Amino acid sequence: MSEQQKLRPLSIGYIFRKFLYGLSVLWGVVTLVFLLFNVLPDDPAKLTLGQRSDLASLENVRKELHLDKPVWNRYLLYLNDLSPISILKNEPEVIQKYQTIFSSTIHQEYTLVVKKPYLGRSYQTKRLVTEVLGDALPGTLILAFAAILIATVLGISFGVLAALKKDSFWDTSSILISVAGISAPSFFAGLLLAYIFGFLLKQYTGLDMVGSLWRYDAFGGRHLDLKNLILPAITLGIRPMAIITQLTRSALLDVLSQDYIRTAYAKGLSKAKVIWRHALPNALNPVVTAISGWLAELLAGSFFVEFIFSWKGLGKLTVDSLDKLDFPVVMGAILISATIFVLINFITDLLYTKLDPRVKLSK
Repeated sequence: MSEQQKLRPLSIGYIFRKFLYGLSVLWGVVTLVFLLFNVLPDDPAKLTLGQRSDLASLENVRKELHLDKPVWNRYLLYLNDLSPISILKNEPEVIQKYQTIFSSTIHQEYTLVVKKPYLGRSYQTKRLVTEVLGDALPGTLILAFAAILIATVLGISFGVLAALKKDSFWDTSSILISVAGISAPSFFAGLLLAYIFGFLLKQYTGLDMVGSLWRYDAFGGRHLDLKNLILPAITLGIRPMAIITQLTRSALLDVLSQDYIRTAYAKGLSKAKVIWRHALPNALNPVVTAISGWLAELLAGSFFVEFIFSWKGLGKLTVDSLDKLDFPVVMGAILISATIFVLINFITDLLYTKLDPRVKLSK
């Protein structure tokens, strides 16, 4: 049996296995996060009420947060809260706490419900964690997509230029820039860019060292301030730009050495048509895969960049919540980041066969 016969097209079985794999990864993250924040010495009840709270209030909060139960019991209750399909006590105050979509009584004391995942309430603001995360998530999404757009445009441009000008000044310069971009940690690059363009050259650039997508004032309300997106997006896009540059250069050089490229030249096609219509599209498969992988990483890992530039997103929210020991918000932010990472990688795997017809996924 040939290799092509052994390989089969994308199947329901493959999708189901990838789905189970994603769930197992999320379950591992949930378990690790829960254990990490439930073995700490700080009392969540005191964090909720403050250090001057009375004993009666502390006991009520401990009961509400299930702190009066053993760790294994709290873990099962936590999974039950996260699951979209849960079994709850048939009590109005219990059902009312959750955003229920559907419910059905299965026993005199218990109800089966379909609901939104419940991440608890913030210790500091008493708001639902899902609401807090919902306010921060758009900032992270905008920053990540802006960064990957900058990285893609510049990376492909530099890579094509380096391949077409092989062994020239442009080729050497692009390689040096790529190595520097890969080597520079994001927090170092962020501090450097903020200091140079947001402080030393502020009168020329008009950029601030810190800022967010929206600017507020007492009279005009909320205003969109896109200039604050420039520095954090460039900082976040430096490393993926370096990788994309190297991949584009390497893949394009490989494609340019193929026989069909020489055939295209022999037919009298111009160099521009050969490059843009034949060579570059065939060289972009590994580049597209890298872009999707980096997008997942940027969405889930922009913590330091957001904190450096005071950009209001999941990263800054997580760091601020850790500083205030607001554990439900931190746990929710980590779970959201892990979910985004798993989903993007899952979608990338499914789309890869469309990007490269030579690749088939086994059944």
